[in-house]
Amino acid sequence: MTTLRGTALLVGLIGYGFSMALMVRAGLGLDPWDVFHQGLARHTGMTIGIASAVVGVAVLLAWVPLRNRPGVGTIANVIVIAVTVDAGLMILPTPTSLPVRIALMVGAVLLNAFSTVLYVGAGLGPGPRDGLMTGLVVRTGLSVRLVRTSIEVTVLGMGWLLGGTVGVGTVVYALGIGPLVQMFLRITPRRLLARSGWASAADASDFGVPSRAQRDRSRRNRKGDPQGAPTPTYGTMVPCPETMQPTPTC
Repeated sequence: MTTLRGTALLVGLIGYGFSMALMVRAGLGLDPWDVFHQGLARHTGMTIGIASAVVGVAVLLAWVPLRNRPGVGTIANVIVIAVTVDAGLMILPTPTSLPVRIALMVGAVLLNAFSTVLYVGAGLGPGPRDGLMTGLVVRTGLSVRLVRTSIEVTVLGMGWLLGGTVGVGTVVYALGIGPLVQMFLRITPRRLLARSGWASAADASDFGVPSRAQRDRSRRNRKGDPQGAPTPTYGTMVPCPETMQPTPTC
């Protein structure tokens, strides 16, 4: 199981980094966090890299009230993604055709969502920004779709107000990444998600309303029991019901 989790972490981080390289080569807009970093750099004199690091530290501090814990995946996130992005930019040509650029952008968003589920689902520690998402999902009980979209749209809005460059790819990423992560969560084998606690998040719905999967599971548990208790299976010990004793009379 440890080998499986380590493989999921590594493959997920490599895919995440490569998706960022695809986004850059598409040239249709930065992702929302980079728009924010760019806008922050314009007003502070920092480089985009330094602004990214400063924001990363600030987001890590937000982990404290969420009771998130860093892990080996948190450190690997910084190293593996940085190396993969640079390697991807070295081997990927810059397309000039608009259909090819659109295909790269769509592929980047899809790959980013799938890679996020892989590496976070390994349960070895998320990156700073993804940890903010997972912490809010766990603490609020809201869906990944709602939490991730809210974070991306908020960050995008702040970046735009600071003067960051927004493109069509930025908007597609902000509105699409949350629903896509939720979708990949639901089709990922539960044994890959159990350690990270994301198995329950896969069925979560917006605003805490029970999802169809949760309602179906509850319905199956109540089947055959008018009181709504799970039907005992063979080999399960069930306490005998207490019997009413007659009240003694003189």
